[in-house]
Amino acid sequence: MGSLNEDGTTTSFESSPEMVKFLCDRLLDPTQPISERFRALFSLRNLKGPGPRNALITATRDSSNLLAHEAAFALGQMQDADAIPALVAVLNDLSLHPIVRHEAAEALGAIGLESNVPLLENSLALDPAQEVKETCALALNRIEQLKDSGNQSLDEKSPFMSVDPAAPATSSSSVNQLREVLLDEKKNMYERYAALFALRNNSGDEAVSAIVDSLGSKSALLRHEVAYVLGQLQNKDASAALSNILMDRNEHPMVRHEAAEALGSIADDQSVSLLEEFAKDPEPIVSQSCEVALSMLEFERSGKSFEYLFMQAPQVQ
Repeated sequence: MGSLNEDGTTTSFESSPEMVKFLCDRLLDPTQPISERFRALFSLRNLKGPGPRNALITATRDSSNLLAHEAAFALGQMQDADAIPALVAVLNDLSLHPIVRHEAAEALGAIGLESNVPLLENSLALDPAQEVKETCALALNRIEQLKDSGNQSLDEKSPFMSVDPAAPATSSSSVNQLREVLLDEKKNMYERYAALFALRNNSGDEAVSAIVDSLGSKSALLRHEVAYVLGQLQNKDASAALSNILMDRNEHPMVRHEAAEALGSIADDQSVSLLEEFAKDPEPIVSQSCEVALSMLEFERSGKSFEYLFMQAPQVQ
């Protein structure tokens, strides 16, 4: 487990074998509430070793598409090369929901090995889902950028402690220039993502306004990433736009899911009421996202961490 230091680094802690077993069992127990399984998942993604990795790999095949996609995301954030064969198998399995395949492709890009290129190129050509194709193209661009940079600077975590699908655009670009790139449907997705993350890192009012405006993009993949970024920023000015997305049952579930989680991060009264309403949505990806967001918010308001590993050991039976 890691705790965040003032300089943005993390300090790692060893977890007991009993705790690891508890977390793995809790993650993979389908009788547990989805919020409890997410608590275990968020703890496991901060651990190394075959136990946490194998549990997360198993979870990528879970009947909950939300949990499965989050497990794939976690493996990418861990940048564990030993997870590559399992992630490739997920990416190639067209019986899985596109949101899960998309996250497997993004994870392969996050791990960043050049050996992943032909695997991603294959899915770019053959996967029927546009959001998966676009993710494969993004991942390929990220790997190419890593190779061209000649160092690991591209692979550094963002100020928000995430391994992003694209490196932020150069800091010399103005907010207006970044906005133009982000909103330009003719630009390739990597350039638009790079502009998005640069605007996120700027985080000023004009930058947030540009990000909100990009929720009108034609790409569901970009819209979902924009909602994710707005959740990272926790800016209340985005509440109305995110609420409209969550309420739109014609919107892609992956976009509504990210809007729900972002509203949970913003956590004003209107957002919480909306999450409570849509926790009954007929789309499980959406309803479960609302349930997890509400549970996370409850822990935060009680002054406790949502993750198990910050809890006291006696709570583990």
